[in-house]
Amino acid sequence: MKQKLLLLILLISSGYVAAAQQTGNAKSYTLQSPDGKVKVKVMLQDTIMYTVQHEGDVMLAPSPMALLLQNGDALGVQPHLKSIKNITVNETIAPPIYKRATIQDNYNQMVLHFKDDYSIIFRAYNEGVAYRFATSKKNDFQVKNEVARFNFTSDYPAFVPYVKLGEKTPIEEQFFNSFENTYTHAPISQLDPQRLAFLPLVVEEANDKKLAITEADLEDYPGMYLLQKPGSTALQGVFAPYPKTVEQGGHNELQMLVKERENYIARAEGTRVFPWRVLIIASDAKELLDSDMVYKLASPSRLKDTSWIKPGKVAWDWWNDWNISGVDFKSGINNDTYEYYIDFASENKIPYVILDEGWAVNKKADLMQVVPEIDLKELIDYGKKKNVGIILWAGYHAFDRDMEKVAKHYADMGVKGFKVDFMDRDDQQVVDFYYRAAATGAKNKLLMDFHGAYKPTGLQRTYPNVINSEGVHGLEQMKWATPDIGQTSVDQVTYDVTIPFIRMVAGPMDYTQGAMRNATKNNFRAVNSEPMSQGTRARQLAEYVVFESPVNMLADSPTNYKKEMESTAFIAAVPETWDETKALSGKIGEYVAIARRKGKEWYVGAMTNWDARKLELDLSFLGDGAYEAEVMKDGINADRKASDYKHEIIAVPQDRKLHISMAPGGGYVARIYKK
Repeated sequence: MKQKLLLLILLISSGYVAAAQQTGNAKSYTLQSPDGKVKVKVMLQDTIMYTVQHEGDVMLAPSPMALLLQNGDALGVQPHLKSIKNITVNETIAPPIYKRATIQDNYNQMVLHFKDDYSIIFRAYNEGVAYRFATSKKNDFQVKNEVARFNFTSDYPAFVPYVKLGEKTPIEEQFFNSFENTYTHAPISQLDPQRLAFLPLVVEEANDKKLAITEADLEDYPGMYLLQKPGSTALQGVFAPYPKTVEQGGHNELQMLVKERENYIARAEGTRVFPWRVLIIASDAKELLDSDMVYKLASPSRLKDTSWIKPGKVAWDWWNDWNISGVDFKSGINNDTYEYYIDFASENKIPYVILDEGWAVNKKADLMQVVPEIDLKELIDYGKKKNVGIILWAGYHAFDRDMEKVAKHYADMGVKGFKVDFMDRDDQQVVDFYYRAAATGAKNKLLMDFHGAYKPTGLQRTYPNVINSEGVHGLEQMKWATPDIGQTSVDQVTYDVTIPFIRMVAGPMDYTQGAMRNATKNNFRAVNSEPMSQGTRARQLAEYVVFESPVNMLADSPTNYKKEMESTAFIAAVPETWDETKALSGKIGEYVAIARRKGKEWYVGAMTNWDARKLELDLSFLGDGAYEAEVMKDGINADRKASDYKHEIIAVPQDRKLHISMAPGGGYVARIYKK
């Protein structure tokens, strides 16, 4: 036991150099991707180490892994291999709701079975590597901690989203956060060793290659954060300990605040699998725009019937502050206002309206108490006549405290789904809530949209009624961004051309775009009741193509959309799910271009940072024939007046080279069809 304890201390405290010196005595096993470009080498020494290469480039230096149990056992320390099994899988997944109609799931897998009733499963895809622990113990146990370290051969720069709290906030307090922040771009050694980073994040390696780190199939286990290891070029996993005591509080009494935590991170059944640790490799940044690894690694759908799940756009109230005009009633949280939203949605074939916070009595955390200004049954019936469904906002505790009753009551009334907000944690207790909410929603044929949420980890595959997730620094941030000498402390434009390569790798994003008030860099200011976007109108339209979002908000006021019907009609016509997706071009933090097909039509969306930009887009995938494109692009004066755009029909060049120009903070979007 003393020797094992010493090894645990070394495992937790040592860096890559100390571990690497022992590799000469290790037995090693190698797994390759189907195309042979990706190799993962697993070394069995005093601790299990692994390294990852791509075409000879070392993407990950020897790095340790272990599960440390509360009883003193250490899975992965002094391993005794019992058997090894290799398989190859090549099958097709047909997702009901996704960015493509079919996914080719092709990988090589190696399962290492060890004494002490545990295994480690490795998978090598052409696009990366993943591993997970599995146990087959007779009794349940507690996981004290997990060692998940990522060692790098050099001090590479990384794009890191820190937990958005004060720099001096103790780590134990950082586990309560909304998983929303912009990115810090810095060498690994210069990252703050006292600030947790949430996933995904991207490391820029040699030969312009990228490594995205995230996790998949996160079930019954806490989410992983990464922390820079002082004095090294390593990132190490950190996990929220299991809540010991919680109490109601936080935003309008809708949250559960952890007051004390256990000295372990998870309670585990004896036989189970643990989340995948995922390393996505890209030779070019644009490959990150189109990764399927998280979806492929998730547990298959648990729903027999998904035909009732209907993606679609949503007319949304909160971002525009219920601020409508030209009516003869007082706007706000009342039936007259929501009937106006329903009329707008119906006129534009928008299938849903959300009632955000305010329809239930404030600070009661009781979804059965509806404010007297709202008659839900009347609104639902009115929407039904207009072919518009109602989705209800709910705070986490209010939904969780009587989930079965609430879900059945409102489903029976005709509600189509819930947008659940303010979880703001990803410890095991809250992760379990996501699965219970998804299953309860599915049982009652309710869509689930998670806000105040951690990044997706594949739950949208396991429960396809989980239609969207936040975990993104979305357009709502523009309501309160702090002005700073004519600009803003939040650079949303740069963020917009960063998240497609990082956050979107994990899954769909409820970014809530669609601003009709648009501002240049110097003209932007935060206005809560009449918010605006940074960047151009064409950029807002392009986001409906670039961002993956099966339930997609129209964040602005119906009054504003009615004044801008050309833009509104274009938004309403953009599909929410796709048959095919192709990454066209991009550089993290600078620009992005992507193409998506629905049926016979292609959509192309592009955005740039604050630099004006010209791009040549290769549309050779269109094939033979004559094509036209309906284009919404930056107007000639969009650099001064961001709402300036041009709507035109053009012929797609026969050489399939489309040349586009974007203003600073600009965008470009086109609908392409056969002539």
